[in-house]
Amino acid sequence: MISIAAETTSDERLITVILFGVLIAVTLGITVWASRQTKSATDFHSGGRGFSGIQNGFAIGGDYMSAASFLGIAGMIALFGYDGFLYSIGFLVAWLVALLLVAELLRNSGRFTMTDVVSYRMKQRPVRTAGSISTLTVSIFYLLAQMVGAGALVALLLGIEEGETYLGMSADTAKIVGIVVVGLLMITYVSFGGMTGTTWVQIVKAVMLMGGALLVALLVLSIYDFNFGSLMNDAAEASGAGNAFLEPGQRYGVEVAGDAWQTMVNKLDLISLGLALVLGTAGLPHILIRFYTVPDSKTARKSVNWAIGLIGTFYLLTLILGFGAAALVGRDAIVAQNSAGNTAAPQLAEEVGQHFGGDFLGAVMLALIAAVAFATILSTVAGLTIASSSSLAHDFYNAVLRGGKASEQEEVRVARFAAIGVGAVSIVLAVFAQDLNVAFLVALAFAIAASANLPVILLSLFWKRFNTRGAVAGIYGGLISSVGLVIFSPVVSGKVDAEGENLALLPKSIDISWFPLENPGLVSIPLGLLCAVIGTLMSNESEPERFAKLQVRALTGAGAERATKH
Repeated sequence: MISIAAETTSDERLITVILFGVLIAVTLGITVWASRQTKSATDFHSGGRGFSGIQNGFAIGGDYMSAASFLGIAGMIALFGYDGFLYSIGFLVAWLVALLLVAELLRNSGRFTMTDVVSYRMKQRPVRTAGSISTLTVSIFYLLAQMVGAGALVALLLGIEEGETYLGMSADTAKIVGIVVVGLLMITYVSFGGMTGTTWVQIVKAVMLMGGALLVALLVLSIYDFNFGSLMNDAAEASGAGNAFLEPGQRYGVEVAGDAWQTMVNKLDLISLGLALVLGTAGLPHILIRFYTVPDSKTARKSVNWAIGLIGTFYLLTLILGFGAAALVGRDAIVAQNSAGNTAAPQLAEEVGQHFGGDFLGAVMLALIAAVAFATILSTVAGLTIASSSSLAHDFYNAVLRGGKASEQEEVRVARFAAIGVGAVSIVLAVFAQDLNVAFLVALAFAIAASANLPVILLSLFWKRFNTRGAVAGIYGGLISSVGLVIFSPVVSGKVDAEGENLALLPKSIDISWFPLENPGLVSIPLGLLCAVIGTLMSNESEPERFAKLQVRALTGAGAERATKH
């Protein structure tokens, strides 16, 4: 989903390799240091709960602002103007849901995973099994998108043309090497550094990302004498759409003349995407576990406030990057490199570098932004991997297979092996998926999280009648409906552009699409909630005393460190 192509010389390639090498050396150094701090299950899963609000806020930002956010949103704004910024708004508004409904209560109620909260007053085995499956599914979809992007990033940044090699690698080989390197690094970060190492990698990445984005944004604004209106006017003129570039309707909710049905579908798809983005954040496992890395709920709230400020600032910068790319690079040049616009930010970095310092500074800026994107991928995959490995070790191995009797050392050992397993599976899947258009996987991960995870989390915290059958039905109902609807959507088959070019995953000859929306959230989120409610009402199980205890824990944090019911 991320690609960067440029005319590169051997000097420029050398700059890129050096920057990547320095980045990897720094992150591995952090991992070695963190491995010496990781001794107990609490250390491994939640970094000893010793991070401050500011530190965790930066780590949340580093975890959340993935390469898809950085490169994808800048590209969307460059190509579609106003509509591209809708992603930024959705991602940012989502944090209000996390802040107001989830952060403090989750921190007080659980130990290491979101399933700690959901399963507290339920039968452990079925609920924790369902929670582990949901966590793994969301993480794998997210991981695939990041790792395939890493392969494309490495191969195309090195500028390996058809028939060429660099360091003995063809373009296809470089893609595979990129995927394998990222996979091995994320296994190393998580297996040895645990949550401590992962968190510090995310903090470093957040600083790099903010620094890189701010630098490019300031250079762009300086070209326009810090007159943002002038920048917007130039971007609109260069886009070919005129003032319509600054208005809704270029990409989402498009009105199709003479086709009322397609117009309605387009508008419903926009609502569906918005729901998934706004509600999905509060159900993403790798985000939820960040609330356990702080000492108390007050610090959890503070860390979310810092994250909102950081993420909000970053998305405002993407507005400058997107419009800057549209004005200075131009739509044709962006589309020529990557039809989805994912090259816009690095192309802009190279352009402003050349403007101020010629080809050499342009090459340095391109390599710098590419290194930032690579750091973004590394920190996101590390967060996803530790969420998966913690859930497999804590929820599935300890609670389901061992009945809660596994020692801390045993649980940590299993978590490390689980990280290796998740990493290996992700590497293999990403190698086979590298030629597919995987841009939809991030939005799908949000839709699954909003459909399968968020309803059961909220019902566990706020509905006294909620029970085991409802939790299991809610998780599986949301999971199956969101994935199933995407399989039968235009994303997978039957989608072509005006010229008849296939835009779906499957070959043009295969069309199994009967669900018209590209994002399933509008249907799957209510379905997940409905399954949870119906499942609850179909069972007589009820434990009001456990609910009362959960309320006390959620509000005070009392007993959150102790083992849950088995």
